[in-house]
Amino acid sequence: MKQKLKSFLLWVLAFFITGAAGYYQRTTGPTYELRGKTVIDGTTYKYKLIRTFDGSGDAPIELTVSDPGVTGELKLKRYKSHDDWSTSSMERRGEKLIGYIPHQEIAGKVMYHVTLMKDGNAYQLNEEPAIIRFKGFVPLGILIAHIITIFLAMLFSTRTAFEVLFKLKYTYLYTWLTIIFLAVGGMILGPIMQKYAFDAYWTGWPFGHDLTDNKSLLAFIFWLVALIYQIWKREKKTWAIVAAVVLFAVYMIPHSVLGSEIDYTKESLKQESAE
Repeated sequence: MKQKLKSFLLWVLAFFITGAAGYYQRTTGPTYELRGKTVIDGTTYKYKLIRTFDGSGDAPIELTVSDPGVTGELKLKRYKSHDDWSTSSMERRGEKLIGYIPHQEIAGKVMYHVTLMKDGNAYQLNEEPAIIRFKGFVPLGILIAHIITIFLAMLFSTRTAFEVLFKLKYTYLYTWLTIIFLAVGGMILGPIMQKYAFDAYWTGWPFGHDLTDNKSLLAFIFWLVALIYQIWKREKKTWAIVAAVVLFAVYMIPHSVLGSEIDYTKESLKQESAE
């Protein structure tokens, strides 16, 4: 197989792997909408329950339910709190039922159930409570730049591993590109996004347990080691494969797992102590 064709096919494979991993991460994380459907009087209604909100007001929970005889209610309480469950009715606006979750400060979470009712019958949409986290607004330009650079980091990381495995000649160049994109996307734009969203640049080790920050740091360290080895001796390429495997592994961890959150039980204890 000619070198150019081999290189092209490896780029296609690397792009496919990166895209598939990105899709998996996006659709399995705790901020992805909780999707499902329910059947009422023979009509199927699909729904999405949001699990993150960056607006300034209350978080709207909207369902499209065309049957005017169907009503809805929200049952909610703050996550990690000693609160009792509270229930509120959803408003009907045309074909939509809308309920509101009271706004929380940054990193506050609320767990909630949605129930639809008709003719005395109740249809609970989610048996396990959906958990919504409130955060600050991240400018679209920063978000897009972060996504693109992280995608490119993963793409070049995978392609570098292929370069080593197939004994091609651009391992050193691709290693540099991987670490540059990883540094910009994960170590610069990542903290900037964190500051906008949760008013803190870094909540990973040694200051906290934020898994997103920690996995970015871990991947960056491994790629830095891979680069140093190649600077020292250009033929030392094995670490590039190790670093690529580490980056892929952390990339597969859903985004925002073990992210910033408020423990309202501790807030209650502080208030009781102050009193």
